[in-house]
Amino acid sequence: MAKAKTKSWLNVTFESSIDQEETQSPSKKTKSKGIIGQFIALATIPMVLVLGNSMLIPILPQMVTELGITKAQSSFIITLFSLTAAIVIPIAGFLSDRFSRKAVIIPSLIIYGLAGVLAGFGAVWNSYTIIIIARAIQGIGAAGTGPISLALVGDMYQGATQSKALGLIEASNGAGKVISPIIGALFALIIWYAAFFAFPIFCLLSIIAVVWVIKEPKKATKPKKLKPYISDIKSIIKEKGKWLLPAFLAGSLALFTLFGVLFYLSNILEEPPYSLKGVIKGLVLAIPLLGMVITSYVTGSKIKKNGVLMRWLMNIGLIIMTVSLGLTLFFFKNVYIFIGLLTLSSIGTGLLLPCLNTMITGTVEKSERGMITSLYSSLRFLGVALGPPLFGWMMEKSDKIIFITVSSLALGTLVMVFFLIKPEAEVQ
Repeated sequence: MAKAKTKSWLNVTFESSIDQEETQSPSKKTKSKGIIGQFIALATIPMVLVLGNSMLIPILPQMVTELGITKAQSSFIITLFSLTAAIVIPIAGFLSDRFSRKAVIIPSLIIYGLAGVLAGFGAVWNSYTIIIIARAIQGIGAAGTGPISLALVGDMYQGATQSKALGLIEASNGAGKVISPIIGALFALIIWYAAFFAFPIFCLLSIIAVVWVIKEPKKATKPKKLKPYISDIKSIIKEKGKWLLPAFLAGSLALFTLFGVLFYLSNILEEPPYSLKGVIKGLVLAIPLLGMVITSYVTGSKIKKNGVLMRWLMNIGLIIMTVSLGLTLFFFKNVYIFIGLLTLSSIGTGLLLPCLNTMITGTVEKSERGMITSLYSSLRFLGVALGPPLFGWMMEKSDKIIFITVSSLALGTLVMVFFLIKPEAEVQ
């Protein structure tokens, strides 16, 4: 079957043969079921990754009381995990290009789960130090999970199927953020550190799904040695850096804002006059994230290979984020309006991230895809890592500083994306 080729603004040749085969083959139903199973298995990887941070957000205030630590120290539970992951992710990306995606993902899930157990025992022993060390180890494990799944999707699918899978990955990421505060709050009803001991269970389920369902394509060429590999990465960044680096930064700023605002909301909900704790607080934290999940999935399903549509959605999403975060400056004291505005901002994030994922994953060949997607994920993790401590510091200064900062960042990102990321035509 001939492969339909169309040159896009990304200078990528998209192959439509896979999509054509899916629609024309007599065994379409069987293939569809297989693809759905693969999508579910792939979705478990970022889901487990997100649990590493979001599941602990509801228990951070309680952790302050139980361990006798400060709010700043509690934020390091999130920050150190994300910072370690951000540092290790490029290494994991290189290893996945050198060997295979599954050879990195499966050991990483094992490390991730075992480190959760260590953190749990650290809590039992009332040792903040052990918890912090365990969280750093978890970050090492996290580096080889969600970020590598983006590259794996790029290896397994082409064209519209790829963008749909990437949209599902982002939706799964968001769904993890939605349910994890609730799960964390439910575990806290048993005992506040029970969530740490739940990590190996989630990791085991993901390992089973990856081992039995995911069939990774074989490498067509021999892995490159380190020196030519790094040279190729530099060439890609030099050639496509004008839009690639702004795309990296946009993803990082979006998650910096998201996790920072969640950290802020988690803290104010526990204070009078709201005094919300446990599952109720988890449900409230899930409201803004639900908007992002639904939007991410729909966006990933609709964009396919349409570069013009991607540009529209990214800019619309950032306009929504800028306006809604700007309005929080005037309405942050009204919790109902505040949560509504945060939900609008999350919808904007849901329009932005699947487009970035599709563009970044599709811009490079398979042999360098692991490193490029890992660099992107690394910056996203840095955004997550910096959010809670910087928001905690700003909370001590002034609430208004927080919302002036985030709305300004959203506006700056909008200007950057509008002028530097310009699709030229719709890809057929």
